[in-house]
Amino acid sequence: MSQIVYFVRHGEVHNPEKILYGRQSGWNLSERGKLMAEKIAEWSKKLNVGAIFSSPLERAQQTAAPIAKAHNLNIQTNIDLIEADNIFEGKKFEVGSGVLMHPSTWKYLINPAKPSWGEPYVDLVNRMLRALWLARDNSFGKSAICVSHQLPIWILRRFIEGKSFIHDPRRRQCTLASVTAIELDDAGSISKINYLEPAKDLLPHK
Repeated sequence: MSQIVYFVRHGEVHNPEKILYGRQSGWNLSERGKLMAEKIAEWSKKLNVGAIFSSPLERAQQTAAPIAKAHNLNIQTNIDLIEADNIFEGKKFEVGSGVLMHPSTWKYLINPAKPSWGEPYVDLVNRMLRALWLARDNSFGKSAICVSHQLPIWILRRFIEGKSFIHDPRRRQCTLASVTAIELDDAGSISKINYLEPAKDLLPHK
């Protein structure tokens, strides 16, 4: 039988100052983010879920909580699902107003293929693949849900699809509370990827 591992990006975070919060603790879901988590939980009720894993960061745990409750399962924290490390963590990172305006930071932008400003993409892929196989092997033949973060999910998808790691962050197909579904065939190999937005109606307008 085939299995599906659903990688869920956490809901909206309360972040009025537009800080790149990265792996910092203390960043929680906004009220809309909590509604997104409930929406994902409601959507997930149609699935036969055998295990729920989450990044240790608060925003991921808070997104996973209503999903776990809907399936009467415990959240299994997996450090491999954590946000990517980034040297600009804790700073504003907006073109024209943030850390990019300071020449002292430009040295960290020299190699987008690695990337030079944070966790190497190769390391990111390796730990997300570990998370995928762990979810597959510990969900009792059922589906699994992994709550993580945008960049780790997106880079895993690009690796599976054979695409370059270099990309425009504004074009990532991995919005808040989205679902990237990775289907595994009978042999346990990846056979298909689907992308869903169960909380699309709650996304903020740009």
